[in-house]
Amino acid sequence: MTLIHRKVLLTLSDTTHLEAWLNLAAHLVPEDGEIHVRGLVTVPEELSLSEGANMARQWREALDMLAQNSSAVFADRHHTYVDYKPIQHVLKEITTASFDLLIVQWAGPAELTGGGSTNDILDSASCDVILLHGYQFDVVGPVLLSLRGGPNLTLGTRVAKALANGSTITLFHAVDRKLTTPELANLEVTMRDEPQITRTIATSKGLVEGILSEATTGHKAIVLGAGFRESIKRRNPLSPVIKRVFEQTQMPIAIVRAYNPEDLEFHPPRKRTIVTNDLSTRVDRWFAENTFDSGEFADLNALMALKEKHGVTISVGLPALNEEKTVGKVIKTLKSALMNSIPLVDEIVLIDSNSTDNTVAIAESLGIPVYKHPDILPEVGSYRGKGEALWKSLHVLKGDIIAWVDTDITNIHPRFIYGIIGPLLKYPRLQYVKGYYQRPIKVNGKLQAYGGGRVTELVARPMLNLFYPELSGIIQPLSGEYAGRRTALEQVPFFTGYGVETALLIDLHQRFGLEGLAQTDLEVRVHHNQPLVGLSKMSFAILQVFIDRIEKRYGTQLLEMANRSMKLIVHEPDRFGLEIQDITDIERPPMISVPAYAERLVEATVTD
Repeated sequence: MTLIHRKVLLTLSDTTHLEAWLNLAAHLVPEDGEIHVRGLVTVPEELSLSEGANMARQWREALDMLAQNSSAVFADRHHTYVDYKPIQHVLKEITTASFDLLIVQWAGPAELTGGGSTNDILDSASCDVILLHGYQFDVVGPVLLSLRGGPNLTLGTRVAKALANGSTITLFHAVDRKLTTPELANLEVTMRDEPQITRTIATSKGLVEGILSEATTGHKAIVLGAGFRESIKRRNPLSPVIKRVFEQTQMPIAIVRAYNPEDLEFHPPRKRTIVTNDLSTRVDRWFAENTFDSGEFADLNALMALKEKHGVTISVGLPALNEEKTVGKVIKTLKSALMNSIPLVDEIVLIDSNSTDNTVAIAESLGIPVYKHPDILPEVGSYRGKGEALWKSLHVLKGDIIAWVDTDITNIHPRFIYGIIGPLLKYPRLQYVKGYYQRPIKVNGKLQAYGGGRVTELVARPMLNLFYPELSGIIQPLSGEYAGRRTALEQVPFFTGYGVETALLIDLHQRFGLEGLAQTDLEVRVHHNQPLVGLSKMSFAILQVFIDRIEKRYGTQLLEMANRSMKLIVHEPDRFGLEIQDITDIERPPMISVPAYAERLVEATVTD
């Protein structure tokens, strides 16, 4: 029987001996095959899944290093699952991604493997399965292959050959009675087809004692077949023999189970495992798996290689309004590190909102393109606000990936860009990445480590928790540093003012799901903090956007009856009273629906 595994899923529960695991898997795939690695972080049920975030990061770092240094056939799209029973996600993935072989780092029959029982894995995985306990796979040495009957013979032989690493194999054949002539003939054929099988032993009693006795005669590992015929009836694929062997030896053990067993007339369909979780658990898992650190993407050469591999271009848009004190340093820092030293970014463009200071002149003197947002798409009119500048920037920026960073940052660093584009380059599933950071605040002339982001904590995050709890894991939904794929950003509307970040987050989540979003720690961001009256106006606009989206989601009507003007308290030395301001964000349609933009895309495609 020919058995070819072109697509292998390797699931591991710790980061030790990764190279040995990968090399073993490489022995089981052809040259054109793929090995996909999944790290499993099992969180105790009394804790929040978000507690697994640090371990998930360690896994990503370890797998990145493995991908860079290994010569094995290693697929780029590795992933780490964080859950109380992460193995359940592996079983679900197998049913949708057509894997041929599942290799599981096995803790043993008395333990849980990734939060799921051994029987769950053997009974539910819709592909061939190898449960492997131990790690000294790169050592050359004889292997004992013990099977009862033929259901797992081909798979077991392949695993034994991979573990033997060029050495010999002893076939220990367990039977219920004395061997008949046809069965002896089958063993002879097996030995003839596999020269590495140099000895064959058949026994009908004392199975555990016989296996252990043989194993101690110089073998380095044991390969056992999972029970099949009897196990279907009793729903217990793991036989008592396997349990006893495991308990009485310290040797590496592999348990094999063929999805399409040999020599069986009937093979019942295996159940599919459906993963259902409550909302809080899903958010916690997302937080652990999709929260990154900018340091993970600090290797700009590695990011450049990913950019070239995917054939994408990257644009950085800088929205600005009277930022002459900081805009020069922002442009110099980003241009020097991300364009001159290494061409990771293809363009940096200033999108100005009619500054009255030297912001535009400084940008032009530094050699970057400058657009005043009222001059972009003049046929659609113009509104005040940062959101308007971002929306119109989609028309002039050329990149496949677009990153925006505010120009009022005083401690600008390249990580503000590579930290938010890195996940998009590395993980094709992601569509949008938000930055988050510590935000010091100046009080009485002194900079305090914490205290910034007041609107975030008093308005945005409470509203998300109330009405969009699936987004409650976003640390700083209002941060001004974020990046997305053009194909995603052009499909959603933009609000013209303070509400732009809120609406983008809600709308992109609705379109691409939680797994399409991520966030990155950009460490510390220092900028000019707004006074309370400015924060009050910001909150007023953001709340209107929340209400608008709540109306659409729940079919309610609130804003029609709401007051759109705000009475601001003016308390100055020579003035005390109320000042009325109209504060309303205008919703711009998805850019893809703007005719001039669609025409530009067609022209660009023809040019390419």
